[in-house]
Amino acid sequence: MADLHPDRFLADVLDQPAVLAAPAAALDAVEPLVRRARRVLFLGMGSSRYAALDAAALLRSHGVDAHAELASTGLPQPPSPDTLVVAISATGGSAETVAAMRRHLGTGMVVGVTSRPASAIGQEADVCLTIAADGPSGVACASYRSTVALLRRVCGLVLGDAPSLAGAAAASAAVIATREAWLPRAVELLAGGPIHVLAPAERIGSAEQSALMLREVARVPAHACETGDWSHVDVYLTKRPGYRALLLPGSAYEARVMEWAAQRSFPVVVAGGSLAGAALAIDLAGSADPGVRPLIETHVAELVAAALWERDPIG
Repeated sequence: MADLHPDRFLADVLDQPAVLAAPAAALDAVEPLVRRARRVLFLGMGSSRYAALDAAALLRSHGVDAHAELASTGLPQPPSPDTLVVAISATGGSAETVAAMRRHLGTGMVVGVTSRPASAIGQEADVCLTIAADGPSGVACASYRSTVALLRRVCGLVLGDAPSLAGAAAASAAVIATREAWLPRAVELLAGGPIHVLAPAERIGSAEQSALMLREVARVPAHACETGDWSHVDVYLTKRPGYRALLLPGSAYEARVMEWAAQRSFPVVVAGGSLAGAALAIDLAGSADPGVRPLIETHVAELVAAALWERDPIG
């Protein structure tokens, strides 16, 4: 595990508009591989896999055979010549991802995604795509956001419809610039116990990343749950006092969550939209664009995490 410096995390978050404004990696070498692929397999751990979850969901919604595999699985998908493998590791040296990638070398078509092209992922893959390196805090913030943007462009190649991410940097800057209007209240509502992050299935990676930022920076218990599934698996936790939720909207089933919130009096903070009964609704500029939303909605948890750490610093 890399050394982390939570005291430097806020500076990293404030630098995210520059990460999104940086020149994108060239995808020319990936195009011929995409034309030969019948399946897309993403491999990764932690934030790398979270970024892949949403990319795989996007591809599947267009009928593409796509999967995001936990690289450490003992039951991996077998190699095949028509599989496009996207192995993701910010450091390029995640042992699980390197081992999983190597199963496919020489059989499948392997694209490495890393911030360190000289690493095992960068050197051994058939093609290497470079993402942003994480900042001085060591927290997977820039690498996650850069990976989400890159995978959106890879999906565009597969689907023949390149996404426009031109507004992402400006939207990111706007969220950060307006934080004083909502951050103190968000911290007040979410502080003091476990934080449950809800998101629709197609953006569950955003919820997982948000929960990770809260655990990794502020060291508070935080968990992700799919909004529709919440009524089947997590609603029971609201029986105890102290339940609090950060909701990333867009699910057809979030009204159920709000009904329970009214019945059991727990606060719901909505990131990027408004819902009747929410304790706080945060307006995120650009969140109406489905290509931009995944790149900015995790800012809420990042900024809350930084504020919680400042209130109660822990190494």
